[in-house]
Amino acid sequence: MWAWKDKIQLKGDKTLWYVIIGLAIASLLVVYSSTGSLAYRENGGNTSAYLIKQTFLLFLCFVVLICLQSVHYKYFLGAASALLLISFVCLLWAKFSGTTLNDTARWVKVPLIGVTFQPSELAKLGVILYSARSIAFEQTDAGCDNRVLLRMLFVLPVLFLIFLENFSTSALLGGVCFVMLFVGRLPWRTLGKLVGGVVVIAGLLVAIIYTVPEKSLDKMGRLLEIKHRVENFLNPEEADSDDTYQSDQAKIAVAKGGLVGVGPGNSVQRNFLPHPYSDFIFAIIIEEYGLAGAVVIMLLYLIILFRVGVIVRRCTRTFPAILVTGLGLCIVFQALINMGVCVGLFPVTGQPLPLVSMGGTSLVFTSAMFGMILSVSHTFSKEGEREEKARLRQERREERQREENIQSDDGEDAENENM
Repeated sequence: MWAWKDKIQLKGDKTLWYVIIGLAIASLLVVYSSTGSLAYRENGGNTSAYLIKQTFLLFLCFVVLICLQSVHYKYFLGAASALLLISFVCLLWAKFSGTTLNDTARWVKVPLIGVTFQPSELAKLGVILYSARSIAFEQTDAGCDNRVLLRMLFVLPVLFLIFLENFSTSALLGGVCFVMLFVGRLPWRTLGKLVGGVVVIAGLLVAIIYTVPEKSLDKMGRLLEIKHRVENFLNPEEADSDDTYQSDQAKIAVAKGGLVGVGPGNSVQRNFLPHPYSDFIFAIIIEEYGLAGAVVIMLLYLIILFRVGVIVRRCTRTFPAILVTGLGLCIVFQALINMGVCVGLFPVTGQPLPLVSMGGTSLVFTSAMFGMILSVSHTFSKEGEREEKARLRQERREERQREENIQSDDGEDAENENM
């Protein structure tokens, strides 16, 4: 009798799988609760429409996870350069011919099928894969050679294009790349020079923001918006109430939550918060489930960070270790930024809560990150090692069989010539 478990297996780190399932369940609960206002505007109050959509997207995410968990990491290594190039092309496409959604032109519509996606999410994978590849290729006995910086120059145009549309994503990726270089044993002196270079660039950016007139600054990407958001964050009492509306409503949601929250589905601030189902979903979690619910979500992401460390220690190759480090940190850092914005620790950004916020692009590419981590985890597990040994034995048997066939064909040809 056919059983689904004979075909579909959860490979890799089981604890990580439990965390992913937990985040998916939390996503369904909170998205269903937080889409009341959106459903009223767009679907006449039919909240089930967004629940069904999110359920389908999460199903698609699990398909991505199950497919990628069985792919050997060597194929990720081979695809790194191509993925970075594709990311660059898609970002250019979004910059000059992008589709505007949610007041931002960060989206690309795929021809024929009409599906839109954010190239910056694809670029996260491209940058991390290429950086891990570069660091792995420049490893020596003494550490990572400084030539890795020449390889990673190809990452800068991608980060620059992301910066023009989304400062927080470019800063997130830049920070992840720096930590990857640190883990990859780049010399301390070189790391210090990198920090100095970043400080100089940041100083120049601040100088531009505060010396260029706002009318001219408005034409230079999103610099004017960055300036206003930082100023509103640092001096909320002097800011216009319209400019701090999002953060104020999020703080009200957090204050209402208390210790145990107002209960599932009883959120009031979902009717006032812009995008309570994506950028500010953590505020809704606190309002409905209180500090207890917030701690549970935070613990899930901390478990991800811990399990990433465990997987990295098991790796016997540089590329998979650096890759898992980059992917894991990208997921956890993004979650921390989202949660920090909701509780007022950071200025308002556009970072969704990984695998919890409603959406399509973010969910799918976050699942791809988890799938790659699970792939590496499976490869360096006892089960993966057994599968690798079995694969090598099968390849040797096939090679011997081919050699025997060639020898047999040569013998037949010799007999035919003698006749």
